[in-house]
Amino acid sequence: MRLDAHGIATELPPGWEGTIGRRPDPAVDPASAPSPTAAAAAATTGPPATGADEQVLPTAHLASFPLPPDLGDFGSGAVELMTGTDAFVALVEYGPEAVDTPLFAAPFPRRLDARAFRRAALQRTLPGQVGTQVFCTEGGRALCVYVVLGRATDLAPLLVPVNATLAATEIAPR
Repeated sequence: MRLDAHGIATELPPGWEGTIGRRPDPAVDPASAPSPTAAAAAATTGPPATGADEQVLPTAHLASFPLPPDLGDFGSGAVELMTGTDAFVALVEYGPEAVDTPLFAAPFPRRLDARAFRRAALQRTLPGQVGTQVFCTEGGRALCVYVVLGRATDLAPLLVPVNATLAATEIAPR
C-alpha cells in the first residue's frame, strides 16, 4: 500500500498500516494554531482551514500492527499494543528553524542497523522493546525518524520491513 500526504510518501510492506497527518507546530502560539479537529481534517482534506501551512507539521505513523485512532507523535497509545514480532515507525517533522542545525545534520536514514537499537532510546521504556531515533534533514525539512521494535533480540527479521519502508520513503522539498 502506498501512503502519500503532506509531502511524505512511502510504500508499506504487506500487513502494515499507516497514517500521515498534521499536528500544530509547538513553536506557534497555540491560540492561533488550528484545533485538533482542523488538524485531523487537514490530514484528509489538505491544508488547514486557516491557510497557515507553516502552523502545522506532518507526522507519519507506520506499523506492522493495527494503529489506534489516537496516538502521540512518537507512538504513545500504539507501542503499548506491540508484540515481540511488531515494529513501529514515526516520522516527525520539526519547524524550518531546525533544518541543517547540528542536531538535524544527518541525511534521512534509508537503512537502520540492529546495533543502533537500545532501550535508552525509547520515549517510554516497555518490557522487551528497543528503539532508535535519527534526527535528519531531507528536502529542506527537519525530521526525527523514531523506530520501536517489539523485542530486544534477533532484530534482523523485524528490520527487513522497516528498512524497506525507509528505503521507499520520499520527502518532498519544502
